[in-house]
Amino acid sequence: MQKRQHILLYTVLLFLTGCGAYQQTLKSKDPEYKYQMALEYFNQEQYVKSQTLLSDVSAYYKGTERAQDVLIYLGRSYMGQKDYETAADYFQSYIRNYPKGRYVVEARFQVGHCYYLDAPDARLDAATTDKAIDYLTQFIDLYPESPYVEQAYKELNEMYDKKAYKEYLNAKLYYNLGTYLGNNYLSCEITAKNALKDYPSNSYQEELSWLIFLSKYQQLINSVESKKQERLQDTEDEYYSFRTEFPDSKHIAQADKLYAKIKNSIK
Repeated sequence: MQKRQHILLYTVLLFLTGCGAYQQTLKSKDPEYKYQMALEYFNQEQYVKSQTLLSDVSAYYKGTERAQDVLIYLGRSYMGQKDYETAADYFQSYIRNYPKGRYVVEARFQVGHCYYLDAPDARLDAATTDKAIDYLTQFIDLYPESPYVEQAYKELNEMYDKKAYKEYLNAKLYYNLGTYLGNNYLSCEITAKNALKDYPSNSYQEELSWLIFLSKYQQLINSVESKKQERLQDTEDEYYSFRTEFPDSKHIAQADKLYAKIKNSIK
C-alpha cells in the first residue's frame, strides 16, 4: 500500500513539475527558448502547449527565415489536436506566404489531407468532401513525383466513393418512390448513370448498374403501348450489359428471372 502511495505521489510531483515548467516557459521573454520548447512539446505530442508557444512567438519571427518553421509547425500542431479546419487554414497561409518555400509540397498535400480527415458521413453536407477532392487533385497535378502522391490517390478515391455512395442513396430513394407524383424510375436511372460517369472507379458500380436495369425494367412494365418496343430493347440491352460486366453478381439470378418475364410477356 505504502509503495502505491509513493508511486502516486511521484506521479503528482512529475505532473506539477511539468505544469510549472510550462508556465515558466510561457512567462519567458526569450522567443528562441519558447520556440525550442514548442518543438519539444510537439515531439512529446503535447500539441496544445506547442501551438500556444508557437502562436506566442509567431509575431517575433515574422519576416525571418524561422517564420516558415513556425507556420508549418502551427499547422502540424492543430492537426495533432484534430482541429483540421484550422490546420488547413495555417497550411494555406504557408502556401500564400511561401509559394516556393521548403515546406510547400507538404503544405499543399496537408490542405487536402486535412479536408479528407474532416469530411463528414456521405449522407451529410458534401462541401468538405468537395474541398478534399479539389485540393488532392491539384496536388497530384502539381507534384506527380511526390512521395505523398500514393496517399493522395488513395484519399481521393475514398472521397469519390463517398460522393458515389451519396448518389447511390439518392438513386435508391427515387427507385423506392416508384411512380409517386411522377416517373421516379427515370430519375433513378439518370442519377445512377451520372454517378457512374462522374466517378468511374467507384466501389458502387455494380449496385448503380443494377439500379439502372431495375429502373428500365419498371419503366417497361409501366409503359404505355407506344413506348413499349423502344423500352423493351433498352431493357434487354441493359440486361446483357449488366450480365457481361458483373457475371458473378449476387443479382444475376434475379436479373435472369426478370428477363425471363420480359421474354414471356413478348411471346
